[in-house]
Amino acid sequence: MAGKPPRFIHHVGMKVDEAADGRARGSIKVLDIHRNGTGVVHGGVMFTLADTVMGAALYRTLAEGEICATIEIKIGYFKPVFEGTLVCEAVVLNKGKSIASLEATIQAGDDLVSKASGTFAIFRRKA
Repeated sequence: MAGKPPRFIHHVGMKVDEAADGRARGSIKVLDIHRNGTGVVHGGVMFTLADTVMGAALYRTLAEGEICATIEIKIGYFKPVFEGTLVCEAVVLNKGKSIASLEATIQAGDDLVSKASGTFAIFRRKA
C-alpha cells in the first residue's frame, strides 16, 4: 500500500474537530458499523471517542518532546443511541509533571448520553 495507512480514528470515522488550551471537541457520525446486535451504538465507540478527545485535550498542553497515554478511564452510559452524531467535549482538570486527570461528556443532540473521567501518563518517548 502506498503512503501512510489511516490511523485508527479515521478507520472508525471519528474526527477531532478542535483542540486548544486543555480542551477538545470531537465527533463521530453514527453508521451501521458502530451499532451492536440490538441496533444500539456500541459502548466501545463512545469509549473510543472519549479516550481520543481527552488525549487531544491533553496533548495540546504538553511540552515539546512529551507524549501521553491513557492509564485508565471510567465511563458511564446514560442513554442508548441509535443514530445521529455523537459530540464529545473534554477538558483537562489537573496536570502534573507525569500524570493528568481529564473529564469528557458525550452528547447526542441535546441529550447527555455518556460521561467519562480518565487518568493519563505524560512522558518522553525513549530513543
